Amino acid sequence: MINYKQKTLANGLKVIAHRDTSTPMAALNILYKVGARDEDPKMTGFAHLFEHLMFGGTPAIPEFDAVVQNMGGESNAFTTNDYTNYYVTFPKDNMEVAFWLEADRMKGLAFTQKSLDTQKNVVIEEFKQRYLNQPYGDAWLKLRPVIYKVHPYRWATIGEKIEHIEMAQLQDVKDFFYRYYLPNNAVLVFTGDVEEEVVFAMAEKYFAAIPSAEIKRTNYLQEPAQNEFREIDSDLKVPVRSFYQVYPMKQRNHDDYYAADLLSDVLARGMSSRLYLKLVKENPLFTELSAYLTGSVDPGLFIVHAMLSDDVDMDHAKQELEKEMDKILATGITENELQKVVHKSETSLVYSEMNVLNKAMSVAFFEMLGDAALVNEQQDKFTKVTTADVLRVAKQIIRKENCTCLNYKNV
Repeated sequence: MINYKQKTLANGLKVIAHRDTSTPMAALNILYKVGARDEDPKMTGFAHLFEHLMFGGTPAIPEFDAVVQNMGGESNAFTTNDYTNYYVTFPKDNMEVAFWLEADRMKGLAFTQKSLDTQKNVVIEEFKQRYLNQPYGDAWLKLRPVIYKVHPYRWATIGEKIEHIEMAQLQDVKDFFYRYYLPNNAVLVFTGDVEEEVVFAMAEKYFAAIPSAEIKRTNYLQEPAQNEFREIDSDLKVPVRSFYQVYPMKQRNHDDYYAADLLSDVLARGMSSRLYLKLVKENPLFTELSAYLTGSVDPGLFIVHAMLSDDVDMDHAKQELEKEMDKILATGITENELQKVVHKSETSLVYSEMNVLNKAMSVAFFEMLGDAALVNEQQDKFTKVTTADVLRVAKQIIRKENCTCLNYKNV
């Protein structure tokens, strides 16, 4: 249970405070409700580029990381298709420095051509190293535009193509900042051994004067249901032959998400999972099998990723995988299987709540979804899932016409 108090400032900034007396460390997490789905299709990659620019300095603080390090802290950020998240961890006695730092860059960045050029080069190099020149790196560059035809999930957070980053101009960057990096488009969460009212006072002191503005959301179409099997091949040479089978599913805040998550655990979480026992241990067609979800704000994806053993025919391996999936569709899962994965989910939640940063990020995420209170309802939602729910959701998701397959055949 994460106990917290929350307050909304006059400028719309949502502030949430959780007092954690177990550690002298604290975390300040700010989630901005802007991700890759909010980008112009002709200028993708901006949300991720901005993640980098936010560390490029402001008129008052030229070197953000240097200040963080001097106060004994660490900072980082990540971008998703739905939001961008920034965090700082530090000794609690330095909380005022952290609030000052984050408020300063919410007010505005340096916006120099030098900073933009530097960060563009960093992102372009990242694009090449992680997505174009790394085994399996192009997976989501190829999968997303085939799975999503109209929704902006059709490009990865890094962007659709390098050219979009290369073409970014300083005015484009400024426009993006003042459109989305607003107090009324953000959630601030503080976790640490500090009284909640002190946190609220600190937020008022440093953030209250930052003006809000109208949030101009990009209108986009929701993805229609997939009704055909889609298959693509990658030209990249890889160390081990592999394939992805990807199925569209419900969004993160839908009740069916929990049954789908448990289904993925039954299939491929741990050495006692169905697919591992049957297709890695007993009949070693694969060296690795995993199943996981994207957990997107809009309808997301159920993913099965397989790495083939040497000299195994890919078509034969796929057939054997399909047989195991068909068993789930025919008879569902047992109560013992369900309880095992429910207990694993409970253990994961308990461990995640032992870390101040994990708690801060979780609370911010669920507030972004609609209500921070959802953070304390997750285990109940998993516990309420029945074997019938898992079977029903499995039949909805695991269908041939709902599948997109990406093959890596070249070794």
